[in-house]
Amino acid sequence: MKRFFKNAIYVTTSLVLITPSQLKAQDKVEASVGADIVSSYIWRGENLGGMSVQPSLSLEYKGLSLEAWGSAGLQKDDEKELDLTLAYSKDGFTIGVTDYFFTGGPGYLHYGANNTAHTFEAQVGYDFGHLALNWYTNFAGYDGVNKNGNRAYSSYISLAVPFSLGGLDWNAEIGATPWTTDFYNEGSNGFTICDISLGASKDIKITDSFTVPTFAKVTVNPKTEASYFVFGVSF
Repeated sequence: MKRFFKNAIYVTTSLVLITPSQLKAQDKVEASVGADIVSSYIWRGENLGGMSVQPSLSLEYKGLSLEAWGSAGLQKDDEKELDLTLAYSKDGFTIGVTDYFFTGGPGYLHYGANNTAHTFEAQVGYDFGHLALNWYTNFAGYDGVNKNGNRAYSSYISLAVPFSLGGLDWNAEIGATPWTTDFYNEGSNGFTICDISLGASKDIKITDSFTVPTFAKVTVNPKTEASYFVFGVSF
């Protein structure tokens, strides 16, 4: 599934300081590669595995981005994951589509409605600066069902608030499923809050020229009465 922790990005000040030469540079394709190592893999209030390595590779051009993201648990029984996301962002608004894929089921090229390990999700959101609101809905592939046994179009709502305190960058988040589905939290009946989280990040200085980004996050899931504490390192 996707994204353990992401720092808030403030762009207003940066735009004021951009020079004409920097504007030309932004017209070029930007690429990035990296990886996180996390003590456990927690996603939307659910435990998806133990200690994991989570690499990413992305391309971006004028707000349009294509990203590959994966997760490989260090335990033998942990499934492998590969997510592909195509998104467009402009002035705080973001819209995107993600293809989630897990090993352990049908092969990667199996896309049949009743025989696939892919889940296709649409996302729309807006970052107001002081808070970010996102809505996610499964629209194809593997999904949960509602109480009538029909596709649930399982959805998830997230509200996140970034802030600074004590020399750290913090992110408070609350997430919920808006209607009945068995895709999340072993089944939920109606509106259900399933993720209350507080995370912080800090760059740890190793030498004068080398720092390591680190992050920690506490998550409570009221639906399953589970709690998690995760630590991670980014490269």
